[in-house]
Amino acid sequence: MKISLFEFDKDFYNKGLQFVSGVDEAGRGPLAGPVVAAAVILHKDIFIDGVNDSKKLTEKKRKVLFEEIKQKAFSYGIGIVDAKTIDEINILQATFLAMRKALEQLSVKPDLVLVDGNHTIPNLQNKQQAIVSGDAKSACIACASILAKVTRDNMMYEYAKQYPQYNFEKHKGYGTKAHIEAIEKYGPCPIHRMTFAPLNSKQLELL
Repeated sequence: MKISLFEFDKDFYNKGLQFVSGVDEAGRGPLAGPVVAAAVILHKDIFIDGVNDSKKLTEKKRKVLFEEIKQKAFSYGIGIVDAKTIDEINILQATFLAMRKALEQLSVKPDLVLVDGNHTIPNLQNKQQAIVSGDAKSACIACASILAKVTRDNMMYEYAKQYPQYNFEKHKGYGTKAHIEAIEKYGPCPIHRMTFAPLNSKQLELL
C-alpha cells in the first residue's frame, strides 16, 4: 500500500527530528516571469485534506489549499527571483537562490530540509536530502509546491495587467504557440528571460 504524504514526513519525526521543512519551486521553464520557491514546516501530527503535487490539483483547489496551508503550517517562507537575475546567474542557480530565500524566512532552523528533485541546495548550512518526485511523496514538499505555484500564478496575473498583449494570465509565461507569436509580434517585455530560447535567437535581436 502506498503510504500517504503525511506518513512519509512522520517517519522523519519518528527518528527524533523536531523540524522538517519541504522546499519546492515553480517557474523554472517559462520564458517570462520569476522563479518562485517555497519552504514549509508542518506540525508533525497535522493533516490537511487534499494536499498533493500542485500539478495534480485544479487551480481552484490550489487556491483553497494555499490559504489553508498558510494558516496551518508551523512556519513557511517564499523566495522570489526575477527574470533579470535569472538571466544573470542562470535558471538553476536562480532556483537555488529562491530556495535559500524561502528557507531564510522560516521562524526556526529546520533539522532537515527535503528538497524536491535530484539536487540539494548549494551553500546551505542545514542538513538536507533531495527527494525525486518529492511533491508526490512528502506532505511538506507538496505544500511548498502549492505555495510556490499559487504565488507565481498570482504574480503572472498582475503582470498580465501591465503587459496585456502577451496574455500572461492564460499561459503564465510558458512557451505556448500563442505566447511565442506575441513575442514575435510585440518583441520582449521587461519580464522576459532573454537567455531562454527563442528569446536569445538572432531573429529576436532584430525586433
